[in-house]
Amino acid sequence: MLGELIEKESIDVSEFIAAGENHIEEFRDKLNAAQRLGNEFKSKADITFNTKFGPKTVNTTVWSVTEQYIQLKNGIHIPLTSLIDIDF
Repeated sequence: MLGELIEKESIDVSEFIAAGENHIEEFRDKLNAAQRLGNEFKSKADITFNTKFGPKTVNTTVWSVTEQYIQLKNGIHIPLTSLIDIDF
């Protein structure tokens, strides 16, 4: 785990900043696998993203992946450009 572990309910969309490197293409297969794990098996993934307060990690179910965001429960969206790591 790379960042401070937080609950998904405490994610503040105004705090996202781009990660130092763009990992979107590198993570595409992992993101799709995490979505499948969440939808079919109700498994969670550790998603680390960059904020203006440093890296944060959330352990949650990925509901969907779009061209620009990861969607979590309760309408929470994490921009793909802020991703640092994803693990499950």
